[in-house]
Amino acid sequence: MAQNPATRPDGRTAPEPRSAVPAVWRPQRTVAVVLAGGTGTRVGLGIPKQLLKIAGKPILEHTIAVFEAAPEIDEILVMMAPGFLDEAQQIVDRAGFRKVGKVIEGGDTRNATTRMALDALGPDDCNILFHDAVRPLLSGRIVRECVNALWTHAAVDVAIPSADTIIQVDGDDCITDIPVRARLRRGQTPQAFRSGTIRAAYARAAEDTEFSATDDCGVVLRYLPEVPIKVIEGSDENIKVTHPVDVHLADKLFQLAAAQAPRPVDERAYTEELSGRTVVVFGGSHGIGQKLAELARHYGAEVFPVSRSGTGTHVERAEDVAAALRAAFEATGRIDHVVVTAGMLRTGALAEMDESTIAQMLQVNLVAPVEIARQALPYLRQTRGQLLLYTSSSYTRGRARYALYSATKAAVVNLTQALGDEWSEFGVRVNCVNPERTATPMRTRAFGEEPVHTLLAADTVARVSLDVLLSGLTGQVVDVRRSPGVPGAEIAGPEIEPVGPGGVAKEGSACVATWSGN
Repeated sequence: MAQNPATRPDGRTAPEPRSAVPAVWRPQRTVAVVLAGGTGTRVGLGIPKQLLKIAGKPILEHTIAVFEAAPEIDEILVMMAPGFLDEAQQIVDRAGFRKVGKVIEGGDTRNATTRMALDALGPDDCNILFHDAVRPLLSGRIVRECVNALWTHAAVDVAIPSADTIIQVDGDDCITDIPVRARLRRGQTPQAFRSGTIRAAYARAAEDTEFSATDDCGVVLRYLPEVPIKVIEGSDENIKVTHPVDVHLADKLFQLAAAQAPRPVDERAYTEELSGRTVVVFGGSHGIGQKLAELARHYGAEVFPVSRSGTGTHVERAEDVAAALRAAFEATGRIDHVVVTAGMLRTGALAEMDESTIAQMLQVNLVAPVEIARQALPYLRQTRGQLLLYTSSSYTRGRARYALYSATKAAVVNLTQALGDEWSEFGVRVNCVNPERTATPMRTRAFGEEPVHTLLAADTVARVSLDVLLSGLTGQVVDVRRSPGVPGAEIAGPEIEPVGPGGVAKEGSACVATWSGN
């Protein structure tokens, strides 16, 4: 975090600040340097923490993706921990990042890594943003404001106000000072510089035998005290994954970050994304599966709905699953999406259920998704496609007379999260839709007729399901629920990032959709 420029870190009084910003700044490019040199010792792992997976992807991949998506960034340089260059390069290649120019080995310290990055970038004028790889929740807004600030300042830091009182202690852990909290900030990254400024600061630092600094703004502050360091507002979500608890916090923050407003999209985008794709829907003859099959076919997909009543397919039988997938592949030469809406709902006390019902519920609700997943993977690997499963709101808490149904649906959620992690190396995505009470034949058989305004329409859930299929999500549980307080009304929920330029997001006002990760 930048300190008061009137005082050096060594206690000496610095010269009065004066603007050292050239009148005209015309950088050739803007480069994001992702500092991934940490070894993960504080997290207690045998691999660098930036290789840990959160929300289905390595932390490093999440972080690079922010800069890949930022229009202000022209190039990305990854500084990786020694001994792990191959792993980092594989992440870059698998994700298809186009802006990553180099993945090179970092140094023993943060400052040594910065020097190596400056050498790799060469002498041309450019904007440089140094960012911790283990801050994967960086927002595009912060990137944009950092780059914009470099038009008027030669150095930029990112910080947030301190919510806690900061105390200063002596060697005996006794308080010696309590600084005024209003003037304190907690430093984050990125830290942004005009290339000439950061190079000059490190050139002077090289002449100091007692050089020591914890960040790059600290180097500028100490050795170029005449250069003002502009501070822009960071965010509470831009946390650094340093300790074991941070892994869990980051995972939860990814869940919360997903709940954003929808992005309207032209109907033609759905057609562009779905034309030529093959979708296999297990349980596609009724309810949500039927509506999803109709919707996907409407937008140009080759759809193969299979079910016990429609095609004689028993989803719990391995041979039936194999035959359905093989038929779709032989007809079109590909399978892009496999959807499993088939399910069985029988309520009642577990002790009173007959063995046949118990066995059938376990087979249809759990064994079937497992078997379909195993057999679908070879096809989905070829297309880098997606497996979409379905759970129930009862998975979050087992309820009386729902014991078996709730247990199997909770297992499907865990299956989704585990496979999202396992299959990320193949580029295959796995997600799970969790609809609120929905008007389907299965529900009607179990509960009889219910007021329409208390239920989601199957069409609504199908539309969200289609958006998930066309998204880049993996390992996520997508909640679909009615708009609170308005009987029968639904509103649109989160923005779903598309897979490619033609990808689509949620259209119109259909439902509230949020998701949680793994």
